[in-house]
Amino acid sequence: MKTFNKLVRDHIPEIIRKNWEIPEIMIASEEEYSQRLMEKLEEEVHEFFATPNTEEMADILEVLHALCNLKGFSWEQVEMMRQKKSLERGAFEKRIILKSTKKNWGE
Repeated sequence: MKTFNKLVRDHIPEIIRKNWEIPEIMIASEEEYSQRLMEKLEEEVHEFFATPNTEEMADILEVLHALCNLKGFSWEQVEMMRQKKSLERGAFEKRIILKSTKKNWGE
């Protein structure tokens, strides 16, 4: 027996059954689902760090979509906020590293 105890995609139990195994599953409460999504996001980000490719990035986006749905945010709202912040504060295209700040007492 293999133990996983983690949130999985909706079709995983069917895929396991097709491989002649019996999945033991449960349905998370809303509170547990929220917590498990946060854990899944962390897991997927770590996987992306280890193997930065489009598949891992897609997994991160899938979790973000699920979190948006759970929290009542539309993807459009999130994208609009991203664009607003990009206009106001910039994006990350210039590769700027802020090393420190100090007071400018000359003003």
